[in-house]
Amino acid sequence: MTTTPNSYLVITALGPNQANIVNHITQSITNCGGHILDTRMTTLGNEFGIILLTEGTWGAIAKIETNLPNLEKKLGLIITMRRTTPKQWRKKTITYLVHAVTIDREGVLNDLTQFFSSQDISIADINSQTYIGNNGTRMSNMTMNVNISVNTHIPTLREKFSIYCDALNLDAGLEPLRE
Repeated sequence: MTTTPNSYLVITALGPNQANIVNHITQSITNCGGHILDTRMTTLGNEFGIILLTEGTWGAIAKIETNLPNLEKKLGLIITMRRTTPKQWRKKTITYLVHAVTIDREGVLNDLTQFFSSQDISIADINSQTYIGNNGTRMSNMTMNVNISVNTHIPTLREKFSIYCDALNLDAGLEPLRE
């Protein structure tokens, strides 16, 4: 007996934050026969944003695609969808956690991503926010997961990263992700 491979769909939704919004979205996917594999959700200002990776049979994914425009209208969201394939696991990389804090300024996140780009290191996940510190200064807090090749000499990378961060006045660290 041959089983049909599942289909995959990435869904993003953006709109006004409101009570039970996550439940409305997840319930719609589940009711259509979809399974949520990964998700990221946040509120930015008064807006809500979510991105989900769902899987299901071809029919379940088609049903989700058909149903989401109704949910979009009902909740006042902007929803986009895109078919995808399963994640290809990178066997020759190690995931590291990067954490950086600094006084907020224009381009600070770009500066941090530039370092990893220049080292040919892919960024898997970013979470950043600004906040007001105890002294009233606006601060920037950034956390990333990066995939570093197993062939990379980590002490050399750490030294380059430290020099880069010192030049930009970033208080940052690089350590293996412990799951």
